[in-house]
Amino acid sequence: MNDYDSMPREFGWDDEIQRDDSPFQVLPEGDYNFTVKKFERARHSGSEKIPACNKAILTVAVSSAEASGDVLTNLFLHSKFEWKLCQFFTSIGQRKHGEAMRMNWGAVPGSTGVCHVGVRKWTGNDGKERESNEITEFYDPESAPAVQPPAAQGSGQQWTELPQGSPTPWSSGSF
Repeated sequence: MNDYDSMPREFGWDDEIQRDDSPFQVLPEGDYNFTVKKFERARHSGSEKIPACNKAILTVAVSSAEASGDVLTNLFLHSKFEWKLCQFFTSIGQRKHGEAMRMNWGAVPGSTGVCHVGVRKWTGNDGKERESNEITEFYDPESAPAVQPPAAQGSGQQWTELPQGSPTPWSSGSF
């Protein structure tokens, strides 16, 4: 297999396929340095626990000495989750703990901080038990645990498995 075959790419309708293994791996629970790779505006249609509201879908690159990968996380723009919004904006340095601030979403991509990644267990529509990663906490920079960066870049990248129905990191029709 050459380098081209191992790079992520689009398939043509008549291309040959062969790989059975999945590149999705659940990262171990722990504290990670993070960088926001992408921010998307979206709308949550409402559920049993969360009313209809705007939401930010963040693609977050996380890394530590043990593992690295991408985790998708939703930030709901609802008063029920104001604490989580405050936690996030404090973590990336846009806000000081306890201060009021206007959310500056334009400055979110590229922002960095430290977060805690957990492992969430869930049951898929097929009845199988599954696991995926979730960001359970964004740390205040003044009290964040020290996280060792990866020692060296590996040959592959780890990715998290997303629950069915979760937003994908691509937007239909945008290139």
